[in-house]
Amino acid sequence: MKARTNLAISLCAALCLWAPGAWAADLVVSAASSLTNAFRAVAERYEKEHPDTRVVLNFGASDVLMQQIVQGAPADVFASADQRAMDKAAAEAVIVPASRRDFASNALVLVVPADSRLEIAKPQDLTRPAVRRVAFGNPGAVPVGRYTRDALAAAGLWDAVSAKGVPAQNVRQALAYVARGEVDAGFVFATDAATVPDSVKIAARIPTTTPVTYPIALTARARNTPAASGFVAFVLSAEGQAILARHGFGRP
Repeated sequence: MKARTNLAISLCAALCLWAPGAWAADLVVSAASSLTNAFRAVAERYEKEHPDTRVVLNFGASDVLMQQIVQGAPADVFASADQRAMDKAAAEAVIVPASRRDFASNALVLVVPADSRLEIAKPQDLTRPAVRRVAFGNPGAVPVGRYTRDALAAAGLWDAVSAKGVPAQNVRQALAYVARGEVDAGFVFATDAATVPDSVKIAARIPTTTPVTYPIALTARARNTPAASGFVAFVLSAEGQAILARHGFGRP
């Protein structure tokens, strides 16, 4: 009997140590990296209006977050930086289709280090020999990378620019490469560029083949559906939209 009791205690302790802290949270929101600043402000305001709810934010590349949810990671809400990542989530049946809504828009921009002496004013300038390294998100996993690839392909520049490519795991990493002067230029969202105005400057606004829109949805495995629904409603509300606008996001 004593041996069984000790075994039970050991198993319980092991499970407690193994369980991710996020499982104990009131509300887990997995959101695209480009939403970092805006969603921190949204979550802060939401918590003030809902003191019984604690919001845990998980930021990353949209496709990576989607795969995390597919593999069982805790998440009540998923916010993606493009429609394709959300489409994949829908195909994997990890979101509630009826809850899907577009909540923001953005723009793709070409940025260079603030102290750059290269005359880069348009994507075509990236093909010059003086430009050696260009950062952009990995198109296979990062929405900003897909927007970049599609825009450059439409302009007949993808092969030439991608040959100089420095793929990033998410848009914030691409931004960091440019801000630190590790690359000559990079493609990021306008809202990301605005977070470090002293380190990067926008060289050009890039037309995209599809609008840069952000969808949000409840996950099919939401542990706190009422709070998740409330958070999505807040993001879509006038107050939530005003917070997003202050961080440079447009309406969907």
